[in-house]
Amino acid sequence: MLYKLSRVISLGTFALMILIPSLIVVFGSFKTDAEVYNKPLSLPSVWNLDNYRRLLGDSDLDVSFRNSVFVTVLSVALTLVFASLASFAIARMITVSKKILAGIFALGLAIPAQINIVPIYYIFRDLGLTNSFFGLILINITTTLPISIFILTAFFREISKEMYEASEVDGASPFRIYRSIALPLSRPAMGATAIFLFVINWNDLLWPLLLIQESGKKTLPLAMLAYRGEYFVSFSMLFTAVMVASLPMIIMYLMMQRSFIAGLTAGAVKG
Repeated sequence: MLYKLSRVISLGTFALMILIPSLIVVFGSFKTDAEVYNKPLSLPSVWNLDNYRRLLGDSDLDVSFRNSVFVTVLSVALTLVFASLASFAIARMITVSKKILAGIFALGLAIPAQINIVPIYYIFRDLGLTNSFFGLILINITTTLPISIFILTAFFREISKEMYEASEVDGASPFRIYRSIALPLSRPAMGATAIFLFVINWNDLLWPLLLIQESGKKTLPLAMLAYRGEYFVSFSMLFTAVMVASLPMIIMYLMMQRSFIAGLTAGAVKG
């Protein structure tokens, strides 16, 4: 009884910690700045879409939205390609080579990329990759590749070795095995990883802030900083921008929900 009560209290507390900030953002997107400051937890006095009209009428934000879509989609797609190839190779390697490579990629997880901000900036500046979508996509791939390989390698190891061996007996090349067997079977894991990468790249502020100065190449999180002044923050517009920026993530999750759930549970139960 005590265990059930403590579990209910814990889950309820956790739910409130998520629900209350979310409601503040949702309600705040329909309020004026004065209402947000004076009554942050109350319902809007007037329900209207003025903030959304102002936001959608901002041409700079429209450009930033398209920039974010372009950078995020390419970053996720290329990361999945490289990570799936590397994971497939690691999963099929002999024990010693597998452990060495796994250790190298584990270092990428152990060392935060933020530690290398200064050398990364100078390297990208010297290579002419600042104010460049290519540079932004490159750093996104570099920083998310280790975790992607870590996730996908665990899945590829679950694929039966007999399937690989049967394909080799039939004369299939390693790339043919990867394309015809490993990839189709790994769709759930690829879907879960894609959503994970999409959220990371879509919400990323650090690398655009470091590498992008031109207004025409700003991503959405960077453009949203315009609503935060030195002495005043327009929370109503900031909350509205957060709501609009959340839509692509919600849509992608709804589209790939089954793959996401299947990817999370893949390999959890063995018969």
